[in-house]
Amino acid sequence: MDLKSDHENYTQKPHAVCIPFPAQGHINPFMQLAKLLHSNDFHITFVNTEFNHRRLAKSLGPGFVMGLPNFRFETIPDGMPPSDKDATQDVPALCESTRKHCFVPFKELIVKLNSSTKHEKVPPVSCIICDPTMGFAAKVADELGIQRIQLWTASACGMLGYLQYDELVKRGIVPFKGDFFY
Repeated sequence: MDLKSDHENYTQKPHAVCIPFPAQGHINPFMQLAKLLHSNDFHITFVNTEFNHRRLAKSLGPGFVMGLPNFRFETIPDGMPPSDKDATQDVPALCESTRKHCFVPFKELIVKLNSSTKHEKVPPVSCIICDPTMGFAAKVADELGIQRIQLWTASACGMLGYLQYDELVKRGIVPFKGDFFY
């Protein structure tokens, strides 16, 4: 039997970095997936925007975001103006801001995680699981040669709606015309 050192065992453990779109309907399914992977011996790094990280700590208590062994939380800035608002940020502005401002901080985080493997017993990042709306994360994975998976958090009904949107516009059904709302 070949016994390996603790460091060698750590570097062989899969390490998934999960980065959802910064809205509750995206964070919750990503957290469920992260917990499932963690229970199957993955090291997890869950990445939130600084704004959402503060919201989680406020609503669930600071102990929640400290994580479990082999489950860590990290943050990146979203590029939005500072806010103490306790609600989802303006979605169109957030989409634009994350597209413009998150690539560099996310890439720096992944590089930092991979360089910390020698010091902190953190395995190298083996995959990045990102929301399709977080295209910068897919670009980082591609640039660094890390496998990536996109997790679409919409329901099946929502997905069908997205797939049919162009047809609804072509037929003139949307945008809605008339008095549909009383």
